[in-house]
Amino acid sequence: AGVSLAYGYAYQGAGARLVVTPLTERLFVSAALAVRWRLSLVARGPAGTGKTESVKDLAAAAGRRCVVFNCGPDMTASAVGSLLVTLAANGAWGCADEFNRLTPSVLGVCSELLRG
Repeated sequence: AGVSLAYGYAYQGAGARLVVTPLTERLFVSAALAVRWRLSLVARGPAGTGKTESVKDLAAAAGRRCVVFNCGPDMTASAVGSLLVTLAANGAWGCADEFNRLTPSVLGVCSELLRG
């Protein structure tokens, strides 16, 4: 696909790697393009299809730390803001599981923060 990522040198040990399928390969290319163009990526699909594990695997391959956090209706805008600022300050990737469970007001804050 002709997409490359700069290696981030956040070595996290030798771990198990995913089996690359056409679906994970498509996600890898989409995520790499999003990083290159400084965009966010939303991977959606049925539960248990490997979306989170694919993002974690790509982050490890790129030498980036990936922080997975579970969203829920009790998550506040302040908590999301702090998390996004911390991720940006450390050059880490964030993976928001169950993003659809956030309240509309928190989603609005996320939208504004991610828009930059």
